Amino acid sequence: MNLVLVSVVIINIIISLLFSLGAAPILVWIERRVAGFIQDRLGPNRCNLGGVRLGGLIQSFADMLKLVFKEDYKPNSIKEKLFFTISPVIVFVCSYLTFMVIPFADDLTIGSQTFMMQGLPLDLGLLWFLAFAGLSVYGIIIGGWASNNKYSLLGGLRAAAQVISYEAAMGLSLIAILVVYGSVNLGDMVRFQGDLLFGFIPSWGIFLQPVAAILFIVTAFAETNRAPFDIAEGESEIVGGFHTEYSAMRFGLFFVGEYVAMSASSALIITLFFGGYQIPWANTQVLKENISLVLLLLMITIPLLSFFFCKWIAKNNKWTQENDIRNKEAQWLIKAIFTLNLVILFVIASAFIFGISKDGVNISVAILQTVTFAIKLLFMNFVFVWVRWTLPRFRYDHLQDLGWKILLPLSIANIFFTAIFVVVFGA
Repeated sequence: MNLVLVSVVIINIIISLLFSLGAAPILVWIERRVAGFIQDRLGPNRCNLGGVRLGGLIQSFADMLKLVFKEDYKPNSIKEKLFFTISPVIVFVCSYLTFMVIPFADDLTIGSQTFMMQGLPLDLGLLWFLAFAGLSVYGIIIGGWASNNKYSLLGGLRAAAQVISYEAAMGLSLIAILVVYGSVNLGDMVRFQGDLLFGFIPSWGIFLQPVAAILFIVTAFAETNRAPFDIAEGESEIVGGFHTEYSAMRFGLFFVGEYVAMSASSALIITLFFGGYQIPWANTQVLKENISLVLLLLMITIPLLSFFFCKWIAKNNKWTQENDIRNKEAQWLIKAIFTLNLVILFVIASAFIFGISKDGVNISVAILQTVTFAIKLLFMNFVFVWVRWTLPRFRYDHLQDLGWKILLPLSIANIFFTAIFVVVFGA
């Protein structure tokens, strides 16, 4: 069983890495393509490897390579070189560690052992997340101060003021949701959301605490320094803000850290308010009891969805030149999807023919829940990108007014009314 333990731990860490650090180049690609779509342009689609563009995804990897090999310029005016160097590392590491406590599937039982399906199997997951999310701003503040640049210092000061303003509202918004869930364990919160309200409404946090959900989502945007809360790096006012003097991989760590933080915040939002890995109307127990029906539905829906997706690809990738590599790329993608469908159908058919053991059922459910979590995470990340390219940056005084005069009183009022409801109705 030690081999099973090591295997599950390694798999959990790899999945957490893929959802956080591994998702960074994909999120950059989504950012650029969505921005292009909103602004009625194509976005990056020329960078290629042997003619293969992957829809522009190769551009993200090219940019990462550029940052790795770019000259690391450090101004002579910088006196605190140690702090200047470690500040992007602080942002990156804290952003990554916040994701490690997010459960992406229900507890997995193999034999007599039960494993928490998250990178770090901690019971106090929410407190861990808040601790490291709050620490990441220290990297921004230190970097702005150590740069010995007035624009960088202003960016660091803005980040400090913003995090103080919005962490208060964020923490208070969570108190109301903790009263409902009765636990700080993220796994317990997601399992709570697997039940149904009135027999037909999923017990998701968005339905139980809509005000807390809105407050937390808004403050999460501010905590990740995403537009419209990106005053710490407002290029129209303070050049680049806290990272004005950074280049090469030092800037790259700030850049990637922002996307890792965005992915971690999205993961916590769906964990607290959108059921996490739970499939609507099908919690873990329902999936285990009806695994044969679920696999049969997958055998039907996956090829059907793949067919329409391939049809869409073929329709939107017809180029006039017969030898255009983009036509061949679309054909390769369709063939890859067809091959993947054959593999999935073969695995499911084998399960029906040879039967599924109890451990096999548990593993199948864990895979389904991980895929469900990934889909929700992708959609929430899209919302972050959508908001960035839709809303303009807040003015500094408007940002502070929103935090102190609107969000903070609303979060306190929400706690008050939630407590009254729980006491009166004994919920």
